[in-house]
Amino acid sequence: MADLTLTDQNFKQEVLDSKTPVLVDFWAEWCQPCRIVGPIVEELAKEYGEKLKVGKLDVDKNGHTSQHYGIMSIPTLLVFKDGQVVKQMVGAQSKDNFKREIDSVLS
Repeated sequence: MADLTLTDQNFKQEVLDSKTPVLVDFWAEWCQPCRIVGPIVEELAKEYGEKLKVGKLDVDKNGHTSQHYGIMSIPTLLVFKDGQVVKQMVGAQSKDNFKREIDSVLS
């Protein structure tokens, strides 16, 4: 489900109103660390399946949402549960670290 493209227009419906926890990858096309994290996010989406909804939001095309959540550095990954940010991960990190953080929210 990592092929979910999030926008300012669909963010409320796809993320805030979701009954499932959501991992949002805030990224940009030109961002090299984002290119490193991208494949990891794809793997996480496959591994967590129905337990975690995964989407990507391009900060250059969706400034309102990025600004609302104070995204200053990318990549930033936020985990939402019941419409609230419950975890924030900034910068390129290992897959194991991302999993550890996600598991702490899902458990």
